[in-house]
Amino acid sequence: MSDPRRENDEAPEAAAPDAAPSGEMVPAEQVKAALEAAADFKDRLLRTLADMENLRKRTEREVADARQYGVTAFARDVLQVSDNMHRALDSIGAELSETTDSNVRALIEGIELTERELAKVLEKHGVKMFMPQGEKFDPNVHQAMYEVADGSAAPGTVAQVIQAGFMIGERVLRPALVAVAKAPPKAPSPSANDNSGTDTLA
Repeated sequence: MSDPRRENDEAPEAAAPDAAPSGEMVPAEQVKAALEAAADFKDRLLRTLADMENLRKRTEREVADARQYGVTAFARDVLQVSDNMHRALDSIGAELSETTDSNVRALIEGIELTERELAKVLEKHGVKMFMPQGEKFDPNVHQAMYEVADGSAAPGTVAQVIQAGFMIGERVLRPALVAVAKAPPKAPSPSANDNSGTDTLA
């Protein structure tokens, strides 16, 4: 006769499965899959954050460029007005400049004041004039009009500024029109057979 207690003790062991049902993962495999999924999500998140940071920086740069260079076309047109005023002042002769006529003096002073005020307004918006007199010729910011033989200036430097240049921020708004110095021609050396300076014996 069998002991009922022994049968009750053995029953749970008989009911326990030997392995997980087919198609289901054991806990270790589940943890591994979860870690891989988390790593994938983390990688995607980091990539998204990097893309958003790059977009933010690019947008800030574009906004700054638009603020600084948005007036480029307008400033270039205003320079023509400034040039005309400068030509008007240059065309005034010494006789008119030194005249005692109060009306003429007031007109000249008004033009000079307007030109200075216009230069201040341009500079306020990032437009600055430059005069490259004596500087090394740079085709990026200078436009050579002709060469001059100038012994007082080093060859390849700006010997004369015909028209001032203008920058807007770090960009060239209008290159300076210049004359570039070149070495003066060398004096011909006296010929060895030239005896014109010597006396001849009779």
